[in-house]
Amino acid sequence: MVKHASLPRNDTGIETALGVLKQQFGERFQTGAAIREQHGHTTTWIENQPPDAVVFPASTQEVSEIVKTCAQHRVPVIPYGTGTSLEGHVNAPAGGICIDVSQLDRVLEVNAGDLDCRVQPGVTREALNTHLRDQGLFFPIDPGANASLGGMAATNASGTNAVRYGTMKDNVLAVEAVMADGRIIRTGTRARKSSAGYDLTRLLVGSEGTLCLITEITLQLQGIPEAISSASCSFPSVDAACRTVMSVIQYGLPVARIELLDDTTVKAVNAYSKLDLPETPLLLLEFHGTDASVVEQAEIFGALAEEQGGVGYQATTTTEERNKLWQARHDAYWAMLQYRPGSQGIATDVCVPISCLADCVGKAQRRVSELGLIAPILGHAGDGNFHVSLLVDMSDADELERAAGFVSWLNDLAISMDGTCTGEHGIGQGKRPYLVKEIGEATEVMGAIKQALDPQNIMNPGKIL
Repeated sequence: MVKHASLPRNDTGIETALGVLKQQFGERFQTGAAIREQHGHTTTWIENQPPDAVVFPASTQEVSEIVKTCAQHRVPVIPYGTGTSLEGHVNAPAGGICIDVSQLDRVLEVNAGDLDCRVQPGVTREALNTHLRDQGLFFPIDPGANASLGGMAATNASGTNAVRYGTMKDNVLAVEAVMADGRIIRTGTRARKSSAGYDLTRLLVGSEGTLCLITEITLQLQGIPEAISSASCSFPSVDAACRTVMSVIQYGLPVARIELLDDTTVKAVNAYSKLDLPETPLLLLEFHGTDASVVEQAEIFGALAEEQGGVGYQATTTTEERNKLWQARHDAYWAMLQYRPGSQGIATDVCVPISCLADCVGKAQRRVSELGLIAPILGHAGDGNFHVSLLVDMSDADELERAAGFVSWLNDLAISMDGTCTGEHGIGQGKRPYLVKEIGEATEVMGAIKQALDPQNIMNPGKIL
């Protein structure tokens, strides 16, 4: 495991806050070792740093009361959604109180005519889309995991649909948030645009719990497309697949999804999902629109792919076939783990300009080979964002060291290409060393904002900065 230094603890303040919150919340206040460890660790290789207690509030007002108690006694506050983050976001390096928002799970309002809704942070992506389905609407951001919408807002999640629909910051109209002193604020309205002051919504979306705890989110929705077509196409090399992606973007083809799987990932997916895809680099696509437009989009893509040596191109509008294809894509993480039984997946992501994608992925593949590692690669190619999942024997110290070295090397490579060390995983604890390399003195501005809004540093300390 990668170890991070613990921060200084305020034992006296923590003990006092524990007593106050235990009396206030009764059975919704838990200090058992198992539940604390569950809330101090997620799908990451970073060591477990559990909180001192976990509280389950049922309203914004209760969240405010918890934060006020913690502020009074200088106790850290760590938000928790569904625990699907990857960079140590929910670890508690200074101890403190974890606020689990799973009971804040109501869809509060749907305004079908305006294509928006208001939800609590514990609502998951899948639950919202189930709720919306009979109204002909859907929420398009799909990070793969069935994450909570509060967590998705906190980390500015994106995923497979981002190439067409953007990321969370593009789809959140406003948030209600509890600040570090317990104040409750709302950052905007349901209006689609505003010139009223600083854009606090975008400041808080992506702040990873370091500035506030989000208690309500107003989201922009989309109409379910009249027609959806999915397609797959194999390529002789990753370079050829990436050149096709560039052609698609430059042509202006409005693809909803365009996912890249390298040959190792395809092998893993075939074995896990019982598919028979050619075991060479693959693009998976989805087109949204009218019956006529999705057919036209699919035909244009087929022609662009053929120019780059694409073979085995297949498109389908059949729901069953589409779902089978995309379920296999969403199961890719589990497929990778099965590809090397007994290993742990160390997932990292970077994002580069589209024109640099082929070069970056190619160099990553060669580096993996040089280090003797196994590391399937897949990505949201339309954004220049890709993920490397290193399959590591955690008992092998040498292999673990090589994996850590690769992660560091990849972050530096992306930054050198005018890209970012994280397209969607966030900074958390794991990517902090690279933030200064990426944005330089702008981190001082971030620090000034953090100091102004959270002078006691109680909101998710040890993350980002």
